[in-house]
Amino acid sequence: MAGRSIFQRVTLGIDKEPARSASSAATADPRPDYHGIITHYERCLAEHGPNHRGVDWPNAPDLATRFDVMLGVVRATPARPSVLDLGCGPGLLLDHLRATGRQDALDYNGVDLSQAMIEAGTRLWPSVQFSRRDILEQPFDEKSFDYVIMNGVLTEKESLSAAAMTAYAERLIEAAFRCCRVGIAFNVMSAHVDRKRDDLFHWPFDALMSFLKARVTRHVTLRADYGLYEYTVYAYRTASSPAG
Repeated sequence: MAGRSIFQRVTLGIDKEPARSASSAATADPRPDYHGIITHYERCLAEHGPNHRGVDWPNAPDLATRFDVMLGVVRATPARPSVLDLGCGPGLLLDHLRATGRQDALDYNGVDLSQAMIEAGTRLWPSVQFSRRDILEQPFDEKSFDYVIMNGVLTEKESLSAAAMTAYAERLIEAAFRCCRVGIAFNVMSAHVDRKRDDLFHWPFDALMSFLKARVTRHVTLRADYGLYEYTVYAYRTASSPAG
């Protein structure tokens, strides 16, 4: 099962209308109601506490793998990059950084829709900047952070149609990319699996790349080499040097 994050159980009004393309859906419904996720994840947090199950991840080892892959988006410079953890939950990325000896490697900022998640993160990491914010309704200034990480934000669609989830994903990726200086990382479920699940968001490589090239950037790395039924995308503003 894929990990989940705080932007996932969304409900878009376009599901009740005739089928449309993702682009037209995004244009016609500029303010979708995706806030129903908050109740679900606050229930998980209340039941399990600030751990992988508290944000509805299936297990800790896969979460650690995903964090390592997400952090692979970071290039050699700047030395201590600023990172926005979008859909941060209670700050589990910080726990991972501490466990792997990289606690001071990033200038970390955590953003989530859930006030309970933000409060949990602040209790655990009182010196870290956490805030409740919806970047679709309250966007950051352009190039506010070096990197934006969205771990588990776009892996599950629940009852949404594929078109509705695609429209939401496209808008969120565009918003995340606008506020990065270097690049963003996000994961989605692969379409190359033995069995697709209706509640997960399986986004084919070609469809995603077509969107990225047309509306975000052509400087993209796809990673599907880490053993999970998903892939991670690094999208950069500029091409990398031969040395990485």
